[in-house]
Amino acid sequence: MRRRTCAALAAVLVAASGCGLTSGSPMVDDVVPGTIGRGQPLKGAELTVTSKEFTEQLILGAIMGIAFEAAGAEVLDRTGIQGSIGAREAVKSGDADGMYEYTGTAWITYQGNSEPIDDPREQWEAVRDADLEDGLTWLEPSALNNTYALAMNQENFEKYGTENLSDVAELAASDPGAVTVCVEAEFANRADGLPGMEKAYGMDLPAKNITQMDTGIIYTEAAKGSCTFGEVFTTDGRIKSMNLAVMDDDKKFFPNYNAAPEINTDTLKEWPAIAEVLAPVTARLNNTVAQELNAKVDVEGQDPHEVALDWMLEEGFVKEG
Repeated sequence: MRRRTCAALAAVLVAASGCGLTSGSPMVDDVVPGTIGRGQPLKGAELTVTSKEFTEQLILGAIMGIAFEAAGAEVLDRTGIQGSIGAREAVKSGDADGMYEYTGTAWITYQGNSEPIDDPREQWEAVRDADLEDGLTWLEPSALNNTYALAMNQENFEKYGTENLSDVAELAASDPGAVTVCVEAEFANRADGLPGMEKAYGMDLPAKNITQMDTGIIYTEAAKGSCTFGEVFTTDGRIKSMNLAVMDDDKKFFPNYNAAPEINTDTLKEWPAIAEVLAPVTARLNNTVAQELNAKVDVEGQDPHEVALDWMLEEGFVKEG
């Protein structure tokens, strides 16, 4: 067993009443350095990792924690905090030391900007610079961009031939009944969601063509063709498993949501090796990797931490101890 069970940890857990709670439980993966963490530059460090509660975040939080473990740190797991703000505030206050955060979320939700920056690198730089005064340091970003998109099943893709959102706009104008969309309530009302997308692409979808539903149902309904297009997240594993065709955002309307390590600045000053430990891991993350890892959880039902551990071992970042 590479990880001990909850029962085995019960004697040492003080703040937590069970494994995986946001109050924290120790990570006890039996890992040693592979291509990262050589010389164990974090030996002696006691680091807390956190994340939001959805699948991709749980995986990314585990990846960060496992990297720290291999580099010699003792790691407390506080992944799975509800909502977007809680995990960030934990890092900001020092209750946690790091997490993977998204550039677009920080720029729009936390830093209060209304207009995203088109260039992914410039978006990251703007977020990095703005957060320095808040005691948060952003390390180099990944290519993983968990942004919004519209997707359709292969039958409709072959029928209508739309490849990007400009094509969707043309279809909506020439055949209004053909463009029906399934979306979340939040996306239906956000400025960086459906209303903004319609404005940017010159669409005017009638209300009868828009159906609001929960996220998971959207993928199913789009796969069945109940709605021509479904709102999806570009790194969701169900895109691949359901063989959905994703429309390119050819006008770059949707914000860039590139994942990058967000580290408490004081922690980074004390343990600067954090940056070199995480850099190769972050550089390997992209949408294809994220879709595959997310699918293992959301489609196959695997545990997020085990998925993260298996990937870290497969990539050679860490080895079994």
